Amino acid sequence: MVFEFEEATIDEIQLAFKQNSLTSKQLVQYYKDAIEKWNPIIHAVILVNPDALALSEGDLRLRRSQTRCFPDCDCEEPPVPDCAKLRGIPVLLKDNIATKDKLETTSGSLALVGSVVPRDAGVVDRLRKAGAIILGKAGLTEWANGRSTSMQPGWSARGGTVQNPYQEDAFQGSSSTGSAVSVAANLVTVSLGTETDLSIIQPCSVNGVVGIKPTVGLTSRSGVIPLTLRQDTVGPIARTVSDAVHVLDVIVGYDPRDKITLDAAQYIPADGYKQFLTIDGLSGKKIANLWHHFKPIYDNDTDSPVPNIFQNNLKTLREKGAVVLDDLVVPDFDTIVAPDKSGESVAFKHEIKRDLNAYFSNLLESPVRSLADVIAYNKEHATEEMLEEYGQDFFEDAQATVLPSNAYTEAIQKLENFVKGFEKFMKDNDLDAFVAPEHAGATIIAIGGHPGITVPAGFDPRDIPAGSDPKGYPIGILFGGLKGSERKLIEIAYSFEQATKIRKPPIIPSQAA
Repeated sequence: MVFEFEEATIDEIQLAFKQNSLTSKQLVQYYKDAIEKWNPIIHAVILVNPDALALSEGDLRLRRSQTRCFPDCDCEEPPVPDCAKLRGIPVLLKDNIATKDKLETTSGSLALVGSVVPRDAGVVDRLRKAGAIILGKAGLTEWANGRSTSMQPGWSARGGTVQNPYQEDAFQGSSSTGSAVSVAANLVTVSLGTETDLSIIQPCSVNGVVGIKPTVGLTSRSGVIPLTLRQDTVGPIARTVSDAVHVLDVIVGYDPRDKITLDAAQYIPADGYKQFLTIDGLSGKKIANLWHHFKPIYDNDTDSPVPNIFQNNLKTLREKGAVVLDDLVVPDFDTIVAPDKSGESVAFKHEIKRDLNAYFSNLLESPVRSLADVIAYNKEHATEEMLEEYGQDFFEDAQATVLPSNAYTEAIQKLENFVKGFEKFMKDNDLDAFVAPEHAGATIIAIGGHPGITVPAGFDPRDIPAGSDPKGYPIGILFGGLKGSERKLIEIAYSFEQATKIRKPPIIPSQAA
C-alpha cells in the first residue's frame, strides 16, 4: 500500500511507522523534495536542516533497536503512542526560535547572521526529547513584524516574501507567515509559530490551517527572539486540531529559564490536552458571539462572503449543542483593538528595547549586541534590508524610550484595566469562550496573555486570478477564552472542525497553470 504523504496526520504517520510502510527518513525526504519544488514560489522556508536526514536515520535505528521510544523517555517498554506522538515527525520552526545546531536563528534579519545561541530554545529541547525531527527554519515577517509600521507582511531579508499558497495576490498574514504557509502547502507535518498580537492567529486564518495561541507562560519563551515577554507566546500550527494538540502536549511545561512558566504550569492537565479531543465538545458550551463588534468592517465590504460564512458557522455551533449568546458587549472594545489608543503600542516600544537587548546579551557570538546596533546595521545595509521601502520607525521609536517612564506606567495600567474588564465580562456571563470571524478578536486575547484557537471556516472565492486555486483563499474562525481555558477551546475547536471539515489543500498557483 502506497502511503499518501499529502495531508497526512500525525496519527496516520505513526500508524504507517508501526506497520513498517513508512520511515521517518522517507517522510523527511518527501518534505525536502516538496520544499525544493515549491519553496521558490511560496518562499515559506528560509533554511532546511542539513542534518534532518541523518536525524531521521537515527530514528530508524532507534526503532529497530527496540530500546526506549526516544532519548530521556520514562516509559517502561516501547512503543508508547501517547508519549511518542512526535517521534520521527518533521517540524519547522519560525526563524526566531533558537536551535543549537547548523541552523542559524536570525528572525529573518541579516544583522543576526553569524550569531551563536547558547542552547536550544526551551520548546526545541522538548521537541527533541520527544523524538521530533527539526526540519528547518520557516520564513516570517522580519523581526516578527516589530521593525516598522510599514513592513510588507511575510517579508524578511533572509527569506524574501512568503506567499499565500492558495492565491498569488492574496493576503498571507503577518509574522508567523512561513510557519503557517509551510503547513498549508504540505511542506512539513507541523510547525511552531510565535504570537505577540495576531502573529499565529492571522496567518493561520488566511492560509487554511489550525493555530493555537497558548496562554502566555504555558510554553517557554527561553531562546526565542522576543518582542515583548509580557505578551509573547509560542504555539503549534497544523492542518488539524488533533495534530496541533499533539504538539501542544509536548511543548508545554515549566522551564527554569522562563520563570513565568512556573505559574502557568497550574493550567496543564495531568493527562495532557489530547483527552479534550471530543466529538461532542460543543455540547453545553456558552459562547459569546462578537460579530456585532466587527460588523461595521464588513458593512463597508458588501461583496465579502465572510458574513454568510460566519452565520453558517454559528448555525453549526448551535446545532452541535453550544449556547451562542448574541450582542454581549466587551467593555471598551473599540479602544482595546486600537493599539495606539489602548496603550499597547506605547508599552510595546518600551518592552521591545528592553527584551531584545536582554536576548542579545545572552548570545555567545553576535554581530549586534543591542537594538541600537541593529538600527545602525540596517542603515549600513539599507539596500539588502530594504530600508527605504519598509523603514524601521518602530525600532527607532523603541530605541528612544527610557525605562522607568511615566508613559510606560500609564500604558501598562490602561492595559491592565482593559484586561480586568474582559475577564469580568467572561466571568459575569459564565462564558466558556467567545467566537469571532477570521482573525478578528486576536488583540483582545493578546493584551492579557489569554489563549485562542483558529480553525478553517470557509473560502473567499472573489476575484480569483487565472491559474489560482478555484476555491479562493481561506477564511478562519477564532475561539478565545480566559487564561488556562485551552481544554475548553480544544473541545470547541475540535468539535467544530469535525462537524465541518472545511480544510482543503491548496492548488499552488503555478501548479494550476
